Amino acid sequence: MDGYRSKPKQTVVSTGQSDANNSLETVHKNPKSAGGMLKKLKSRLCQTEKWPEVTEDELRAMGRDILPDHVLGLRAVTEDYLCRPEDNVFSVDFTRFKIRDLETGTVLFEIAKPNSGAVEHEDSGDVNTSTGRFVRYQFTPAFLKLRTVGATVEFTVGERPINSFRMIERHYFQGKLLKNFDFDFGFCIPNSCNTCEHIYEFPQLPEDLIHQMVEHPYETRSDSFYFVDNKLIMHNKADYAYNGGV
Repeated sequence: MDGYRSKPKQTVVSTGQSDANNSLETVHKNPKSAGGMLKKLKSRLCQTEKWPEVTEDELRAMGRDILPDHVLGLRAVTEDYLCRPEDNVFSVDFTRFKIRDLETGTVLFEIAKPNSGAVEHEDSGDVNTSTGRFVRYQFTPAFLKLRTVGATVEFTVGERPINSFRMIERHYFQGKLLKNFDFDFGFCIPNSCNTCEHIYEFPQLPEDLIHQMVEHPYETRSDSFYFVDNKLIMHNKADYAYNGGV
């Protein structure tokens, strides 16, 4: 999310469990308008172990022919990007990102690009977005106790319609795959502003794993792959620390 400025309010990031399916509602807005209905998305069920294992080098050799099934076969976080910024020929631009606890409705974290109109929330967390496609988050351990979190994203698209927009998000800790999320954004009309909320259902994490993740900041990492009509157009990366306030 290049160009964001942020002041996080609390301590959550979008890592949860991926056992639901398909979208519930849909909305398309004029880029200059605010409001509108919210598209709510749940991750499709995905048993990662059933996909043939593939390495980053093997995918890189495929060039621009990387499919969703290919990234589902990765067993480790990538060390570099699998596509170029110019591959985003649909001009998808993420302008706002918000996280809330769905059980209480509390807004936990919100960032937005300048001039997008989003409210900023202050806290002691830190997000460094200066490197463009890479984001570094710092949160407190409290997020690990949440059960259901909604991550709302707002994005605009360019002159071309998007028939099938899909995100695959994979989280790793110390080289081990923790969770896989697979969301369908659906159809996006040209020159539209679209808002959706990804629903993450959190599992109960073992205390020893929580302790390790807190004690080893930024060893939790993620890849987010974005596909249009099964063609990779964007690849973003992030890492996470959960020792804020400790």
